Amino acid sequence: MIGLVAGATVAGAVVGALALYGMNGLPGNASATKPLTAETKPQADGTVPAATAALSDPDCTGAVTTAKGLAPLAKGELAAFSLATTPRRLPELAFTDADGKPVTLADLKGKTLLVNLWATWCVPCRKEMPALDQLEKVAGGKDFQVVAINLDTRDPKKPHAFLKEIGVSALAFYADPETKSFQALRSVGRGFGLPTTLLVDAKGCELGFLAGPAEWASEDALALIRKATQGI
Repeated sequence: MIGLVAGATVAGAVVGALALYGMNGLPGNASATKPLTAETKPQADGTVPAATAALSDPDCTGAVTTAKGLAPLAKGELAAFSLATTPRRLPELAFTDADGKPVTLADLKGKTLLVNLWATWCVPCRKEMPALDQLEKVAGGKDFQVVAINLDTRDPKKPHAFLKEIGVSALAFYADPETKSFQALRSVGRGFGLPTTLLVDAKGCELGFLAGPAEWASEDALALIRKATQGI
């Protein structure tokens, strides 16, 4: 009986872990994770004190003000979206474009960015790709861009084939097969599973983040993105 109870407890814990992102136990996630330490263990609000202090930037104070103005719009499909409460600059994320050329997040500054980390082995990621593509079609331009970074580590052709299969046409292709961008975000409490999505202002300051999938083509998402792009 004790064995059965223990087994049920473990099974419940596994289900709970999987529920967070819907795919933490799938093949491939291990390559995008590392053990938590006292410095990287997330707190109840998802932040990491030491890392947060290291990335604190007074120049990002305006982002916090903007985030407060977005609070009424973080509802419905985006009810789980966490808005910035402290001025933080994201770590320098590095990846490559469709031609394999190096790109950093700083190269894309000057517009509001929705940075999304995804992989083909992540079921929730696959489901939200069409919505992200639609968001880029509707809102993308000189003031806003969806930056979807693929983290597949094995077959580089697989994500291209998947996006072609589902008809994605508006998203620019970015890849990080070494998952360094994921590790950089994880070190500051912003990457503990996939998908992970962050909203960044034109200065590279964090406006908010979401752990898990969302319906990014919804009216809720469009309203928030449009307000963030306009500024407060």
